[in-house]
Amino acid sequence: MARFGERLRDFAPDAVRAVATNTLRVARNASQFLAQAEVALGFPIEIIAGREEARLIYLGVAHTLPDRQVRHLVVDIGGGSTEFIIGQNIKPLQLESLYMGCVSFSLRFFPGGRVDKRGMQEAELAAGRELQTIVKPYRDTGWDAAVGSSGTAKAICDILELNYFAAGNITRGGLTRLRNRLVQAGAADRTGLHGLRADRVPVILGGVAIMAAVFKEFDLEEMSFSEGALRLGVLYDLLGRYHHEDLREATVQRFMQRYEVDTQQAERVSKMALKLFRQLRATDLVENSVTAQLLGWAARLHEIGVSVAHAGFHKHSAYVLANADMPGFSLRDQAMLSRLVLTHRGKLERVLPLTQTLPDYLPIFCLRVAALLHRARDDAPVPEIEVGITAKGYELHIDRAWLASAPLTAAVLASETGQWASVDIEFRVRARQRRVAADD
Repeated sequence: MARFGERLRDFAPDAVRAVATNTLRVARNASQFLAQAEVALGFPIEIIAGREEARLIYLGVAHTLPDRQVRHLVVDIGGGSTEFIIGQNIKPLQLESLYMGCVSFSLRFFPGGRVDKRGMQEAELAAGRELQTIVKPYRDTGWDAAVGSSGTAKAICDILELNYFAAGNITRGGLTRLRNRLVQAGAADRTGLHGLRADRVPVILGGVAIMAAVFKEFDLEEMSFSEGALRLGVLYDLLGRYHHEDLREATVQRFMQRYEVDTQQAERVSKMALKLFRQLRATDLVENSVTAQLLGWAARLHEIGVSVAHAGFHKHSAYVLANADMPGFSLRDQAMLSRLVLTHRGKLERVLPLTQTLPDYLPIFCLRVAALLHRARDDAPVPEIEVGITAKGYELHIDRAWLASAPLTAAVLASETGQWASVDIEFRVRARQRRVAADD
């Protein structure tokens, strides 16, 4: 990571994207590792969900296919998970990620690299059981051609070709011959197979077992190989963001439609939250600020929980955002959205523990104040608001006459001081006389 960091040192933040997949989705010490890895790399590392990984894999594969109008089944066997996608052109129609991979299966069924007929059968049956959950909907969707991507598919394809088991593609017959050769040898390192690289020996058995199960359950006869995969997909996704074709924006729009969000109220709160953020972060380019992006999306999604229940809707909103499949968003992005939405109203104590610095609370402050000022849910004008950061917290300047005409809002603003005090942050409301222009 440190060597990568040295290479990337002069790159702009929005020109680099690092993603982590299944290993860090399941590792118990993922947070500790990421803290050190991000320091070494010099850029944030996103842990992406399984279906988001599948989407990015398909995006990479789709850009390498000779005929994108044909419907493809894409299979990507990784170390700890296997992704399955049916797509046409660059649009995925089915996305799934199953917790089986060449590393995990090799360790589980072929300890020490040893293999026999029974072990291979058990591995294939285990893979088959996982596949049963998706086979029917995938067959109902249908596909015209199957494509394999990433290291396992490439290794199998190369071995089949170099040993004359198949010509250029993975075939059912070639896979059977490879499977039998491995079982007869008794160990992956004793096969004498051409093209079996040393780094693939420890994991080839698990990969072959999973691929054999895929061919059986999906009734495949042949599978081609694509050089495109996750890395290329991440690059194309990053390119889309650069050209303002950000899938995250489309996802937010779909969520607003799905959960029947009051779009006018969402727009009011979003505009006010970003206006306050600009005042507090005047030196930043808000358009390029990740925090500002997340704040805007959180403001537009903060009421999706109303479709579940009005009581405690912010908790429902937070749960959905933390657990739903949100194409384009990393798990960290979703966690930040969830936390912002959870804390836009109610007790601030629920955000603890946070790093006790004001910047951590800044987007929370902006969203809380914006939602509070638009409690009436109408287009009545709100007076000019000024916010600032003090040595101990935040302060808000607001017109005294307007505040006197809105006693409910005044009462809620007063109660906010107690909420911020609960997290040891000072919040002061300063009422002032309306400024009169010279030509009034």
